[in-house]
Amino acid sequence: MGKDFDEAAGKGKEALGKVSGDHGKEAEGKADQAKSGAKEKAEQAKEKVEEAADNVAEKARDAFKKR
Repeated sequence: MGKDFDEAAGKGKEALGKVSGDHGKEAEGKADQAKSGAKEKAEQAKEKVEEAADNVAEKARDAFKKR
């Protein structure tokens, strides 16, 4: 499931839990939302690592071209 789906599903579960008094469902909804946030942060970290790796590779190519 995608992060947007997890976020929406989590909000729905949380709301359902609040309305019905089901604290377990409410907690499950909050957990789904947290999972969505974690996926977002992981994706951002992955992008930064890829950018850094590209920069290192480019610098290495430039260094070898100068020889």
